[in-house]
Amino acid sequence: MSATSVPKKILARQHEITTNFLKAIDQHLDELMQHKVMDMMEIRDFAEQMHIHPTHLSNTIKLTTGKAPCDFFEEKIMRIAKDMLQNSNVAIAEIATQLTFDPSNFTKFFKRFEGTTPKQYRESVQLYNIQTELIKHI
Repeated sequence: MSATSVPKKILARQHEITTNFLKAIDQHLDELMQHKVMDMMEIRDFAEQMHIHPTHLSNTIKLTTGKAPCDFFEEKIMRIAKDMLQNSNVAIAEIATQLTFDPSNFTKFFKRFEGTTPKQYRESVQLYNIQTELIKHI
């Protein structure tokens, strides 16, 4: 049996959809952090914005990257959350609200990916920073 190859035009379109989706996530999260939007978009919202069906978007992202679209979204949200926990004194409840979570769901979300609660994560980062400073002065 011979494998049929995918036409270059289709491959190019798949990569275009993937690239546009990743850019749209970044733009949306930037707007969220700047308080320009108040609600978290969902995959269907991105698909609508890109004028394609949500199933087509999901299938294309999965085919192109091997990962589901929500994986990219969740990774980026985690990156923002970790950065805020590390580099600010903003209350965890406020971080949760800014990322459109209620505090309890944010803690569950964070723990699912990081294996620790946001509070424990922040405390461990602070402890590490204190230890690093102490070592520098020895």
